[in-house]
Amino acid sequence: MNRLGALLLLFFFIACSNNSDKDRSHLVFRYNEDGNITSLDPAFSRNLENIWATTHLFNGLVQLNNDLEVIPDIAKEWTVSSDGLVYEFQIREDVYFHNHSAFGEQKTRRVIAPDFVYSLDRLKDPQLASPGGWVLQNVERIEAKTDEQLTIILKKAFPAFLGLLSMRYCSVVPHEIVRLEGGDFRKKPIGTGPFAFKNWEEDVKLVLRKNPLYFEKDTEGLALPYLEAVAITFIPDKQSEFMLFLQGKLDLLNSLDNSYKDELLTLEGKLPDKYKGKINLKKGPYLNTEYLGFYLDSPSPVIQSPLIREAINIGFDRQKMMVYLRNNIGFKGDRGFVPKGLAGHLNNQFLEYQPERAVALVKSFEEQTGLKAKISLATDPNYVDLCEYIQRELQKIGISIKIDVMPPSTLKQARSQGKLEMFRSNWIADYPDAENYLSLFYSKNFSPSGPNYTHFKSAAFDSYYEDSFFINDVDERAKHYQTMDSLAMSEHPLIPLFYDQVVRFTQKEVEGLGLNPVNILKLKKVRKIKKPL
Repeated sequence: MNRLGALLLLFFFIACSNNSDKDRSHLVFRYNEDGNITSLDPAFSRNLENIWATTHLFNGLVQLNNDLEVIPDIAKEWTVSSDGLVYEFQIREDVYFHNHSAFGEQKTRRVIAPDFVYSLDRLKDPQLASPGGWVLQNVERIEAKTDEQLTIILKKAFPAFLGLLSMRYCSVVPHEIVRLEGGDFRKKPIGTGPFAFKNWEEDVKLVLRKNPLYFEKDTEGLALPYLEAVAITFIPDKQSEFMLFLQGKLDLLNSLDNSYKDELLTLEGKLPDKYKGKINLKKGPYLNTEYLGFYLDSPSPVIQSPLIREAINIGFDRQKMMVYLRNNIGFKGDRGFVPKGLAGHLNNQFLEYQPERAVALVKSFEEQTGLKAKISLATDPNYVDLCEYIQRELQKIGISIKIDVMPPSTLKQARSQGKLEMFRSNWIADYPDAENYLSLFYSKNFSPSGPNYTHFKSAAFDSYYEDSFFINDVDERAKHYQTMDSLAMSEHPLIPLFYDQVVRFTQKEVEGLGLNPVNILKLKKVRKIKKPL
């Protein structure tokens, strides 16, 4: 069946199921992934689509609550040695894998500490080639002392390590099933999560069913999850997804495409009156900083000039940009690189819109060098409108911007190889610690081998960065991060544009769907109120 035929069949299925199963629709949560899912193996949970799916299916040692605090998951408690090198985990005794005939008569078995040794070591297997292997680059060894005791020993202290373990890469998987299925484990997963795999017709639909063995309970002692099933479709067209949501055939809309953002949101970022009684809108900080970066090793005297870099940073109105291009979704990027919602985010405004000073800086550069301020800005097609806005604004202060539009993959490669004077980019947190952001300024992380795409270098910053690994107190570390962010931004190696927001539109009957700054979809506590027939 070709893709068009599959989509037509899917629309027919949705229409029929909505007519025949209305009495059970409140037990099924439905959402669409226009970006598709490539694997249900947590070792390949690199993108958000895969992360969401594997979050429904798997658990790890620890998890994050909606405030980004590390809390127990399969590990009920843990201790960390005074030198920050040894982590001891106590494993719960009531966690079981989803049913599978390979487990024998019982069709399941209890999760034990050796399962985590296998699952984590698996990430480092060169034959698997998991993109998550880097998570364990600082791990010396992993060992199970008993079925309930797991020990992880680090090579050097790293206070953010527990946050790393909350990533979906670090989920527990059963060695019997992985070895049995081989490469097919990506489409026949067995985990421990609130939902179990039922069926996946790739490019069309994925169905998950409630896990009756799930170990977590709510505050009243009731078993989770409340839902009976999760149905995920893969319609690539955002307009079609939007229409299905408006028709009540999807429970969640998690994107804000330019084609309909003005329909769903006012310029103030609120629901129009016509939708207030029909759908819900939730917004919250998202650990994603959108920015423009300079390649500081560029031979261009314009890029090399701190005068021009500062002029650009203060020479355009971020608030106007947020209103007219973003419908006030997000927070203007005026407080450094660490985003809102993360400890280490600067408390005070750092970058103020100062067009008069920006003009003076540009004139000073021209007088000193005899050159005009001309720069090429590389972007992908999704951000042309934003770059054109900045182009127009900077023209007013005397800076000429030429916009080069290229495919995302080409842009990514050229950025890594230092072939771009200036580029639009973003940084989404891999784990909830500001070190993740500040690593972009550490000189030993120069691209292409690391994420320092600007090639910023400062001996003072490097010293602060290396000291941060020995600070265990959360509040003290946050203040240390703020000093580092201020230090880096004082030299203007990049231009923060905005700190993003998680935006979720849901049907009125959906309850219990929280928000978190890493934008993970958790459905174990979600309920849907049954509509009257």
